[in-house]
Amino acid sequence: AAQALPIAQPASLGLSAQRLNNISKVFNAHIKERKLPGVVLMVARDGKLAYSDALGFRDPVQRKAMQQDAIFRIYSMSKPLVSVAAMMLVEDGVLQLTDPVSKFLPALKDLQVSVAQVDPAFAKTTYTLVAAQREMTVQDLLRHSDGLIYGEISRNEPVKEAYAQGRLYSPTRNFDIRDLTPSQQVAAFSRSPLAHQPGTVWEYSLASDLLGRVVEAASGQRLGDFLEQRLFAPLKMADSGFWVERKDLGRVAEPLPTDAAGNKTVRLIDVARKPANDSGGAGAVYTAADYQRFSQMLLNGGKLDGKRVKSRSSVALMTSDHLGDRVKTALTPGELLLGTPGYTFGLGFAVREEQG
Repeated sequence: AAQALPIAQPASLGLSAQRLNNISKVFNAHIKERKLPGVVLMVARDGKLAYSDALGFRDPVQRKAMQQDAIFRIYSMSKPLVSVAAMMLVEDGVLQLTDPVSKFLPALKDLQVSVAQVDPAFAKTTYTLVAAQREMTVQDLLRHSDGLIYGEISRNEPVKEAYAQGRLYSPTRNFDIRDLTPSQQVAAFSRSPLAHQPGTVWEYSLASDLLGRVVEAASGQRLGDFLEQRLFAPLKMADSGFWVERKDLGRVAEPLPTDAAGNKTVRLIDVARKPANDSGGAGAVYTAADYQRFSQMLLNGGKLDGKRVKSRSSVALMTSDHLGDRVKTALTPGELLLGTPGYTFGLGFAVREEQG
């Protein structure tokens, strides 16, 4: 189950075994410095696995060694999954990128926008509610131009407060809204103002969680069931899902008890129970091998091992720039997510603008 792809000697793929081993040296140093408890590394080229390693601890408290079949909580790397699911429905003709979200979730039809106004004389910010100039679309959810926020990141106080009241945000439970049922989640969004006019500003947000609700409404299936049928099973991603069965809990990778400074207790989402909703924004679990198979499918233009799950043109569309110069960004996707400029955003992914 842990093997991602066919194995090949690095030299046969034009890679240096010595230099690949340097990756393990660096990560062993990070583990020794308690920057992280353990890692699973996999490097592929031309569809073949050239290098893999398991270092450190799967469970640092119980001192259990990391294994290559360890199951990880992948948080925001869940977003490409739900984005691929949505684009599968676009290929099916069930969704269109220009569809308003309210076509599938009617409660989100007439939203308001919380507009910030700064008084420089008093260094004070006030907020006014105005009508949305247009509805958010499926494309807006895929590229994070929908007007939604993360309460953990945004400074728009009326939106944060509404999210807190609707349990879309909690300062003590970062990036975890899996205790809401899909209907409760949609109702909470319907009662919350947007932080921006749809289609005008890129802001990393709960868009992928809401996109998961659109996928469910459009397909008539729970998000995890749709992904199992259309993605996980065809690609042999045996350990992917939104919670972990009891028999596999001993493979879940656990964090260090406190952060690197030793000050803050590290708490991650509970994957031992079935959540009230499958969180497309932060709720999935994977092995490194599973995610490598998913990544290789995208690199191959939508197919793996002779099985096509997406069209080549659909993958190309997803990995194109969908912001251009019409969608504003306070911090570019690269600066916020990767700490570097030079990246924009496609449909579910950060994409590089050019080489260099």
